[in-house]
Amino acid sequence: MRPRPLPTPMNRTLDHRNLAMLLLEARETLMGLFRPILKEFALTEQQWRIIRVLDGEPAHALEAGQIARRCCILSPSLTGVLERMERDGLITRTRAQEDQRRLLVSLTPQSRKLVTEIGPRIDEQYRQLESRFGQDGLEDIYRALDRLIELGGNT
Repeated sequence: MRPRPLPTPMNRTLDHRNLAMLLLEARETLMGLFRPILKEFALTEQQWRIIRVLDGEPAHALEAGQIARRCCILSPSLTGVLERMERDGLITRTRAQEDQRRLLVSLTPQSRKLVTEIGPRIDEQYRQLESRFGQDGLEDIYRALDRLIELGGNT
């Protein structure tokens, strides 16, 4: 099968570039900087997202549904990830004192230690990105992505 030709004014069916595909490609490129670090610490991308979100949370605890939304992980998948993380000593799940129906997920000392070990290496990758794009360029990317995400909240 021959590859599909690139759109030209004569054969184009859509007027815009495939932004969703570009964002996926950009994500893969970006994660290529971080995957070797995570692999060295035997963490999956999903596990790191959860650890990072919980580490940034003032209470250091969230309900599973909140984690699913903030980490962009479907609830059925999250259940298995959390079970493995609990088994591996990375999180604890406890009932909220004020409402026993609520199950709170929090980091363990082991996962907090991982953050202190991995964090500087992740930060170094961001510094390298900043050196390529410049601080203003990186801020422009953040602002554009924040605006795009805000659009999703208004639909």
